[in-house]
Amino acid sequence: MTTSADPSAATDPLFGVAGKTVLVTGGTRGIGAMIAEGFVRRGARVLITSRSADVCRREADRLGALGDCSALSADLATDGGIVSVVEAVERTLGGLDVLVNNAGATWGAPIDEYPLEGFDKVIRLNLRSVFALTQALLPLLEQSATAANPSRVITIGSIDGIVTSPGEAYAYGASKAAIHHLSRNLARQLASRHVTSNVIAPGPFYSKMMAFLLDNPEQRAGVEEGVPLGRIGTDDDMAGAASYLASRAGAYLTGTTLVVDGGSSSCR
Repeated sequence: MTTSADPSAATDPLFGVAGKTVLVTGGTRGIGAMIAEGFVRRGARVLITSRSADVCRREADRLGALGDCSALSADLATDGGIVSVVEAVERTLGGLDVLVNNAGATWGAPIDEYPLEGFDKVIRLNLRSVFALTQALLPLLEQSATAANPSRVITIGSIDGIVTSPGEAYAYGASKAAIHHLSRNLARQLASRHVTSNVIAPGPFYSKMMAFLLDNPEQRAGVEEGVPLGRIGTDDDMAGAASYLASRAGAYLTGTTLVVDGGSSSCR
C-alpha cells in the first residue's frame, strides 16, 4: 500500500474522520484495503471483513500497527454471514458511523458460454448482500446520526455500471448499474433518518480483478493510454474519496455517484 500518513488529516475539522466507527466489507485487499487503511491512518476505528480468516488476521495485524483495526471472517453472500457481521459491529465497534459496501465479485465468459450460476453468484454478492447488510445495520447507523452529522453509507460501484466495458463480464456491469440506482433509492428514503447514501465509481485501480491486465507491462500501458490523466488510480485517490464522503465536508451529499476514474468514462 502506498497511502501516505497525513497527521493533519486526523484532526482537520472539515475533512477529518478521527473517532468515527467504520465497517469496510472486503477490506483486506484492493480498493477495500485502500479505503480501510485511509480511515485507520486518519484516526477512525475500523472493522474489515473477508471470507478468508487467514487474510483477515494478516491484514488486521498490518493495519493494527497503524491504528485501530479489527477483522472478521464472513461470507456476505449468505444470510448467516450478514448476521455475523452485524453482531461483530455491535461487539467490536459498539455502533456505526460509516458503512462501506465494497465486497464484490466478477465473472467473465463469452455470451454463449456464460453460466447462469456465475450470473447469480455475482448478483447475490454485489447487489443482494449490499441491500441486506445496509438494511440490517440501519439501527446502528441511526443511533449516532444527526441532521448536522449524518451517518454514511458508501457503496463501491464501478464505471462499468456507467459505460459499457469491452470485456464480457455481463453480471458485473449489470450489478454495478443496479447498485448505483439502489444507492439513489436509499438516499431518498434514508434522508429523513439522517443517513446519507453515495457511490464511489472507480475506474482502473490495482486489484485482484485487474491484476491480469496491470501485471502485464504492455497491457498496463494500454489501460493507462485510455485514461485522460494517463495513469491508474493510487491508494490515496481512493482513500481520499472515501474519507471526503465520510467527513464533515461530505455531509451535504447524498444520492451522488463520485466517479474516480481519471476521466476514463466522461472524456471518451
